[in-house]
Amino acid sequence: MTSVRSPRKLFLASGNPGKLREFQVLAAGHALDVQLLPGFADIPEFDENASTFAENAAGKALYYSRPCREMVFADDSGLVVPALRGAPGVLSARYAGPGARNEQRITKLLDELRNKTGAERAAYFVCVIAAAHEGRAVAIVSARVDGEILEAPLGAGGFGYDPVFFFPQLGKSFAELRPEEKNQFSHRGKAFRRLMEALE
Repeated sequence: MTSVRSPRKLFLASGNPGKLREFQVLAAGHALDVQLLPGFADIPEFDENASTFAENAAGKALYYSRPCREMVFADDSGLVVPALRGAPGVLSARYAGPGARNEQRITKLLDELRNKTGAERAAYFVCVIAAAHEGRAVAIVSARVDGEILEAPLGAGGFGYDPVFFFPQLGKSFAELRPEEKNQFSHRGKAFRRLMEALE
């Protein structure tokens, strides 16, 4: 009689339901049960003040894994626009100030790029994912995807800067992609597949 292996728990150190949904779809079929870290909202927030995505991701994973007996992973991801000297970069979520909505961040980005054309609108998404167990680093992986910033939002899907990130390979904004398309090509999808390979 063969025993059925129960899925390995993997807790996401985040309160972002959009990220959780993407990771759960990516984990399907890999014997991984991805859930939000229990009690995440009650843990004092980790101060993401490092200057690189890798340092922020690793710091978060180590910090939130200490009180947890299961594997914890955290990502730091964002949009990089070379013409804006790398902004929004690690400040992507706080680009328009603390508590700003996605629409406000997008409006600020488009304002900053108002007079820029062609190659000046080139941009890329970066995702770094770190996994840790009881305060010890287990894996750190990264990925990026290149595109350009549109002059106005397109599409109703995704989250964050997806409506203004145009992906030339498919001729659509990230917010116009079907979930399976986005998971195949996105920075987060590629990085999470690398994480699963590292853990397996």
